[in-house]
Amino acid sequence: MMLGLLNWQGIGGIAASLTLGLLLIIQKGETSHWRKQSDTFEQLYHSEQAAFSTTVAQYRAVADQARAADEANLNRVAVDQAAINQRTANEFEARLAAARADARRLRLQSEAAADSGARRSASMPGLSAAPGGAAQGTGQNGLPLTDRQIATGQAIQLDELIKWIRQQHAVDPNREPSTP
Repeated sequence: MMLGLLNWQGIGGIAASLTLGLLLIIQKGETSHWRKQSDTFEQLYHSEQAAFSTTVAQYRAVADQARAADEANLNRVAVDQAAINQRTANEFEARLAAARADARRLRLQSEAAADSGARRSASMPGLSAAPGGAAQGTGQNGLPLTDRQIATGQAIQLDELIKWIRQQHAVDPNREPSTP
């Protein structure tokens, strides 16, 4: 009965209304689907951002720890090297002072021996000078006393330098501070 009252335009209107209603229902379903997808992507984005922030914070913390360890290691190496420098300087000064004291003692002994020898040999006639001129005193090993003292000082200095280099080389800048 109703169909009889409707003409072709009414039927077309009803068909269009049904089609539009169906499209509206489909659109609502699509909107709901993409809203869920959007929420999922937003959660993924926030979790990735949080993970990135955590990673950056951890890298910064590790870098700060490494910087602090490097600083402590630098201070440890500097203290070790300063101790080696001081010890080497003290040993050098002590050895040099001992060599100077030995040289003074030997000089005094040789002067005392020369004085006592001169007193004993005063009654004996002296030797004449060599025909080529007066001979210079060269000391026991061919060097004058002052040159022997200089050579001894330089030998001590070189010996202490070698010991210093070996000790400095033994300082390991990469070892852990707790390891002796």
